[in-house]
Amino acid sequence: MKDKRLYSPKYIREILDKYGFEFSKSLGQNFLIDGNIVRKIGQEGNITKEDYVLEIGPGIGTLTEELALNAKKVVAVELDKSLLPILDETLRDYPNIEIIHGDILRVDINRLIEEKMAGGPIKVVANLPYYVTTPIIAKLIEEDLNIESIIIMIQKEVAHRIVASPGSKQYGSLSVFVKFYTQPEILIPVPKTVFMPQPKVDSAVIRLNIKRDLPEIDREIFFQVVKAAFSKRRKTILNSLSSNSWGLDKEEIKEVLKGANIPLQERAENLKIEDFIKISKTLPSLDIY
Repeated sequence: MKDKRLYSPKYIREILDKYGFEFSKSLGQNFLIDGNIVRKIGQEGNITKEDYVLEIGPGIGTLTEELALNAKKVVAVELDKSLLPILDETLRDYPNIEIIHGDILRVDINRLIEEKMAGGPIKVVANLPYYVTTPIIAKLIEEDLNIESIIIMIQKEVAHRIVASPGSKQYGSLSVFVKFYTQPEILIPVPKTVFMPQPKVDSAVIRLNIKRDLPEIDREIFFQVVKAAFSKRRKTILNSLSSNSWGLDKEEIKEVLKGANIPLQERAENLKIEDFIKISKTLPSLDIY
């Protein structure tokens, strides 16, 4: 291990000044500068010498270095081309790191896993820019990738929305979407003071454990139901679903809800994933699709 770790604020400033690097607001760049948080992420990820890790957005390599100390191999995908020469310097002592320039939303992750990571299963670790949090999570959990778990640092508010339970104000379509595919849990609260530059809001590290046995349902119908149900969350589930674009009248929606044993006056925020599954299964059985 090197004498000087990358999470030292002094070292980070030195290396950034050396390369004349300027933070990009459009890319949502905030580098982690707290060693305790970096080490906790490594510990909570349960990274071992048998693991292949995909890191999204390594920045200057602060977290990448920690992952490399524990993993068999780390493949890090970085969008900002100006960071590549910096990463070449900061991570040159770690032969088990491979840096790839690209946009994770456009990268063929399945191919990456096959060619660079022995086919998986892999673990994903990322400090995600707030503006692309949901699209990246969606790509990782929807595309049937050989991923064991995902550990991501995201905006605190979004983390709490993801883990929210029925009956809470934070519970919504994002909660249902992520919980359909994974078992989420918040691991570490992360104050905004541990970043450079400092963002306006606090963050949290969240782990998504991928579910292997998903319900056998038409997912398109399921997520249409969820979206419609929460589109007017203050209304009853009957009124919310009656306002959808399926061309069904209120009486037909009543039949759907009765067939799924859902009270007509219930609200979406009180329904469990199992309730949305029952509704989505009842729709086709009534020859609506």
